[in-house]
Amino acid sequence: MNNDARLPANLRIGVIGGGQLGKMLIEASRPWNVKYTVLENDAHCPASAVADSVLQGSLKDAEAIRKLAEDCDVLTFEIEHINSDALLELEHAGKTVIPAARALKTIQDKGIQKLFYREHAIPTAEFVICDNPSDLASVAKSFGGGKVVIKQRTGGYDGKGVDIVAKSAIESGSYKSPGPCVVEHFHENITEYSVIVAADRFGNVVTYPLIEMYFNPQSNLVEFLFSPAETTADLEADCRKIAMRAVQALQSPGLFAVELFVTQNAEVLVNEIAPRPHNSGHHTIEGSYTSQFEQLNRILLGLPLGNTEMIQPSAMINLVGAEGQNGSYRLKHTRELLSEPGVYIHLYNKAEIRPHRKMGHITVMAETVQELLEKAGKVRGWAVFE
Repeated sequence: MNNDARLPANLRIGVIGGGQLGKMLIEASRPWNVKYTVLENDAHCPASAVADSVLQGSLKDAEAIRKLAEDCDVLTFEIEHINSDALLELEHAGKTVIPAARALKTIQDKGIQKLFYREHAIPTAEFVICDNPSDLASVAKSFGGGKVVIKQRTGGYDGKGVDIVAKSAIESGSYKSPGPCVVEHFHENITEYSVIVAADRFGNVVTYPLIEMYFNPQSNLVEFLFSPAETTADLEADCRKIAMRAVQALQSPGLFAVELFVTQNAEVLVNEIAPRPHNSGHHTIEGSYTSQFEQLNRILLGLPLGNTEMIQPSAMINLVGAEGQNGSYRLKHTRELLSEPGVYIHLYNKAEIRPHRKMGHITVMAETVQELLEKAGKVRGWAVFE
C-alpha cells in the first residue's frame, strides 16, 4: 500500500474471532462504510450484531481461515488462540495480516514471549521456563520469597492459566503442575499499569496515556481502571518508553496493549503484551479523541494514526457475572447509571451470563482524576446484573 491515505470503497476486513472486541472494532468503523466479515464458531457471536457477514468455523481451522482470506482485503484477529501457521502461509502468499503472524507467534507462547524480552533487553520479571512437571519444585525453590507466579505457556486467557502459588504447596504436592509453564519471581505490592501502543504500516508509533489497573483476586480479571494514572510524570514517561520499545521490537503494525508491573523500588517490568485491542483500553471509546478501536481501523486501512490525547480523565468498570449467576440476565441499575452525567454503558451481546464472564463495561468520565474516582466509586455499586 502506498502512503496516499484514502478511504477505499468496498474494502473488506476479516476478523478471526467474533467476541466483544470484534464487535467494538466494527462499531468504530461504521462512519467509514468499511465491510467486515468475522470468523467464529457461533453464528450468534457478539460481533454478529454488527458484522456484514459471519463465516462459521473454528479459529484454528486453516481451511476456514483461508476461506475468510479469499473474500477479505486485510485480516486481523481479536484473540491470540488461533492458527498462526495458517496466517504465516497467507502472508507468504501476499495477504495483508495485521498484526504480523510472526508477532502473534511470539506472543502466543508465554515462554517464547519471555525469551523475546530477554533477547531484546526489555525489563521483565525474573523467570525460568519449566516444561517438565517433575522439575517444578526445584525450579520454584530457586526463587526467593514464599510464592512464585506460574503461567501456562499456551492457552491462558482472561485471567485463566496464571496462578500465584506458595512454594510450600508445590513442595508438598498439593499444587499440581499445569504442564509446560513459565515460573516467575513474585513481586509483593506491585502496581499494575497498561500502555496502549499503536504502530502504523509506515513505522510511526504512538502511545496512549498510562492506565492504572486493579484486578479481582479470584478471577485475575481487571475489574477497575482509570487514566491518567496517579503517578509521577517521570514514571509515566518510563512506562510509555518501555512499552513503545517492546512493541517496536516486534516489528509489526497493529494495536498492542503492554501490561506492566511497577515494583516498590519503581522498577518498570513488562508483564505481557496483547496484540489486539484490550480490556485496559475500553475507556478510550469516550475518553480519548481516537479510541483504540478507531485507531486499529486506521492501521488496517493504512490511514494516519489518530490523536491519542484524552478528552477527560476516564475510568472503566467491568461488568461481569457474579458467583451463582447463570442464564438470562439484565443490568439492575440501568436508570441510575443513565441518569449520571459522564457515564456510558456498553453491553456485549452475549446470550447467557456466567460467573466471571465479561458481559459489558461502563465508562465514567469527569473533569479531574479526584472527581473521577469519587464518581466511579458510586457507579461501581450500580455495576451489577440480576
